[in-house]
Amino acid sequence: MSSATIRERSSKSNKLQQAQRAQAERKDQRSMEHEAQRAKRTTSRRSFLRTSVAVGAATTISSGLLTTAVPAFARASGTSSSGLTKGDVAILRFLAAAEIIESDLWQQYNELGGIQDKEVPGGSGSAIYTRHLLKLDTDMSQYIHDNTEDEISHFTFIDAYLKSQGADPVNLDHFRHLPSSKATGAQQIGRLTNLMQLTVDTSWWTRYRSRTENPDLGDTFAQAVPGLSKGQFPAIPRSDDDLEPRDHIQAIANTAGFHFGFIEQGGSSLYPSLAQRVTNPEVLRILLSIGPTETSHFQTWHDKAGNAPSLTDPKSGLVFPNLNAAPFGGQDFQTNLIMPEPTVFLNRKFPPVSIIRPTQTEGAAMGAVKALTDDGLFIGQSPEFLALLNDLAQQADAAVRGA
Repeated sequence: MSSATIRERSSKSNKLQQAQRAQAERKDQRSMEHEAQRAKRTTSRRSFLRTSVAVGAATTISSGLLTTAVPAFARASGTSSSGLTKGDVAILRFLAAAEIIESDLWQQYNELGGIQDKEVPGGSGSAIYTRHLLKLDTDMSQYIHDNTEDEISHFTFIDAYLKSQGADPVNLDHFRHLPSSKATGAQQIGRLTNLMQLTVDTSWWTRYRSRTENPDLGDTFAQAVPGLSKGQFPAIPRSDDDLEPRDHIQAIANTAGFHFGFIEQGGSSLYPSLAQRVTNPEVLRILLSIGPTETSHFQTWHDKAGNAPSLTDPKSGLVFPNLNAAPFGGQDFQTNLIMPEPTVFLNRKFPPVSIIRPTQTEGAAMGAVKALTDDGLFIGQSPEFLALLNDLAQQADAAVRGA
């Protein structure tokens, strides 16, 4: 090999080595910049977590509304360091609030008509109220207990998951100031919800029996117990004075039976409606795993409400009709039709299918808040509580899959 050839190859080798060194230096520089940015984000996240507060201790702004916090690192980039989007966090926070509200009302039912034990402590029961609940099913106390425990587990899990992802959990203890029932057996503590002035929507009864209509397509439905939607009625005894006469306390137990169905059909719809807005697969798994338990509850209470004795409350005049007799009866009212009848879905051109309804995602969270408010659950609550709940719902409804 000639000396010229050797020099040429040596020159090429040197140039290649120089290029490789330059490339390595650029890579190192990019790596250092990446680490600096990550450290900056981590510092920002830790700083936020040290100074953030739960909902119950949120700061009041000048308008009097309580603020709700989405983590700063989620607001800045649209996603958290854990992969949750701002929308995912908002949906979980709203569901946590909804489950806390459910737990509060179910706790009141359990104190008077359920089973008080180490799983669901509190209260000592009302023998007379419980006896009239058992007219709907001899296992009512066990079912009330288990539903209560389930709802407590839902909000406890969601809050724990939020914290694990660096997001604020939800705490509504600040708003527990509504009075308890004065009936023997109830704890005398502050409540979030009011079960003593309910206006119960019983149209869920006919909605799940219709084969031609769907609320997602704009259809409306008749009330199974028309009187319950036109006044304010207790679903638990307000005091021991409500324990008689017999038809009066039975009317209270009947109201509870239909209210159970109203609450749990709401959860049956809420989870699949909001699941359509979730981005993170793990958050989707949470919604798809908790939601069906709400449907299981609803199925149970749907069955039990049909056993409510027909009567007229001698004190309030509230009428519980015989749903199997005229002018009721038939497909829309028959009490043993507790499976969701096939109905239209998505478009009336398709054949009927048995489904949960509604599942329209647009405005689902705000719709849930409106339904609970119209139910009378929040009579006596503060404007700050209602503003906070509406704010949480609006944030959940604003979530967009993939954004």
